[in-house]
Amino acid sequence: MGEVLSQNEIDNLLKQLSSGELDVEDYSDEPLQRVKDYDFARPTKFSKEHLRTLEIIFEHFGRLVSTNLPAYLRKNVQMEVVNSEAVVYSEFSNSLSNPVLFGIVNFEPLKGNIIMEIASNLGFAIVDRMLGGTGEPLEKVRDYSEIELTILERIFSICIDLLKEPWKNVVEINPHLERIETNSQFVQIISPSEMIAIVTINMKIGDTMGMMNICLPFMTLEDVMDKLNTKYWYSTMQTREDISYFDVIETAISKALIPLKAVLGNSTISVNDFVNLQKGDIIKVNRQYEDELDIYVGNMLKFKALPGSASENYAVKITKVIREE
Repeated sequence: MGEVLSQNEIDNLLKQLSSGELDVEDYSDEPLQRVKDYDFARPTKFSKEHLRTLEIIFEHFGRLVSTNLPAYLRKNVQMEVVNSEAVVYSEFSNSLSNPVLFGIVNFEPLKGNIIMEIASNLGFAIVDRMLGGTGEPLEKVRDYSEIELTILERIFSICIDLLKEPWKNVVEINPHLERIETNSQFVQIISPSEMIAIVTINMKIGDTMGMMNICLPFMTLEDVMDKLNTKYWYSTMQTREDISYFDVIETAISKALIPLKAVLGNSTISVNDFVNLQKGDIIKVNRQYEDELDIYVGNMLKFKALPGSASENYAVKITKVIREE
């Protein structure tokens, strides 16, 4: 509330104004701030910070797809996030022409589904490549056959499985493909007036280029909206990397197959003796029967062991671990 002036102060001000001693513009109030219109039909639920964080997440997703998908398509795959925006779902669905290629993705444990939409020319190029072709799209767009949708379902599942890692810094998700739709009218996962975030990715498979749109309803992301900011995302990413980076490497190494061999002994014979070896011949080796055997991991001597058997199979019992570098 402004300061209340007495009658004498008011009279003095009026007198000074009439005499020209005071200029009204010098004492005018600050200009009113412009009122921003609020559209209740399109409420602002996604801030620029939210959209930027989604771009970072799907940039990571694009790098994973570009690395993993070429193993299945045997073609170079490039992905680049080009845009992110918040729109009403009806605007997104009405802008599509049939046939479309929609993957309905269950985003557990978050409620609701998201949509992964791939351009038709990319879909036909993937099918052509998976069936041994050169990966060229069709000149005339048509509906997908059941066999083609089955092939595309596998590619969708591969891409959807790669969503887990980029979202780890926000929430642990277990996404899976519910179904594939080719008619946009049958994809009413939310109300037409519901706000969604759309992340547009430019996807290139060989020489075929098209768009991939990721549709993320506000209802699905509502529980994690406070985590969709770059400050939280980077801080969590650093913490998770410190904890899980070594675990990931250890898990990957533990699945590697390595050769293991037990050397009973060595011997030197002439080429003539070797050529004339027959069944039942005896080769004398440089080791006594009670001596320990050398156990090699790859080409490295790693253990000493005694020979034996286990369940009617030859076996060795480790007696010493050689810890030399």
